Amino acid sequence: MPAPVRLGVVMDPIAAIKPVKDSTLAMLLAAQSRGWELLYAEQRHLWLRDGVAYARLAPLKVSDDPKAWFTLGSPRAEPLGALDALLMRKDPPFDTEYIYSTYILERAETAGCLVVNRPQGLRDMNEKVYTAWFPECCAPTLITRDMDDMRAFMKEHGKVVCKPLEGMGGKSIFVIDQGDKNATVVFETLTDYGKRYAIVQRYLPEIVTSGDTRVILVDGEPVPFALARMPTEADNRGNLAAGATGVARPLNERDRWLAAKIGPKLRDLGMVFVGLDVIGDYVTEINVTSPTGIREIDKAYHTDIGGLLMDAIARRLEARVR
Repeated sequence: MPAPVRLGVVMDPIAAIKPVKDSTLAMLLAAQSRGWELLYAEQRHLWLRDGVAYARLAPLKVSDDPKAWFTLGSPRAEPLGALDALLMRKDPPFDTEYIYSTYILERAETAGCLVVNRPQGLRDMNEKVYTAWFPECCAPTLITRDMDDMRAFMKEHGKVVCKPLEGMGGKSIFVIDQGDKNATVVFETLTDYGKRYAIVQRYLPEIVTSGDTRVILVDGEPVPFALARMPTEADNRGNLAAGATGVARPLNERDRWLAAKIGPKLRDLGMVFVGLDVIGDYVTEINVTSPTGIREIDKAYHTDIGGLLMDAIARRLEARVR
């Protein structure tokens, strides 16, 4: 009988998650149901020694219980190459510490561990900038440090969304109308007076009626259902962390078209679990670090998205030994 898959996970502290909403927990539950061995680490538990990636890994058991969702065993130092696969589920900010972590995980990948998502892709695919690789899928977008260019873009489109390149969860997102006297200070703040890049996109009014929709791709294929995140009446942002309400719905024809354009390329680059943010007909972000939305969709449609991911990981592991 073959040995069980040894699956590591790097995540934020598991004791602090919201278990009924946490997508990483859903993944771990799916892996455990297959008899896989789970091993837990946080970013601070990773290191390199003489080119070898190590971590202090703690045996992990998970439960779908909102009061007692995990137990951890005693951690032990182990080379990450001894794992079959590892989930990188550390949330942004995507800072230099995150980048250093990807170097460590890339050494684990070189040693034979399947890292999901691929470390090079995590570094290369900034979730806002990478939309530039698929301009046919996106609304008009400007990425610049130049505040005059921002003003010209706003004049061209009338109403725009401005945000930093490294944020998540709706942090520091501004919606500005032409003529808004706050525009200059917003541009100054986001670019630090022209010292940092920021992104400006044409405002998409469909966010009010259809929300900011998360379309999930598993190994390049879209899950048949998406999560529309509806802003409150007092906010422009379609982010659950900013108070938006999640409403699951079937994919529409445009969602499938966008997924077909983007999914296969990301699959071939080793991005096994991806979240597209879609407003109206357009992708606004391509999320590769720690996409969420599993629990809400699973609850509404009795899907098992974590199981789909584990199936994809199992296929990739099997392909390696053929």
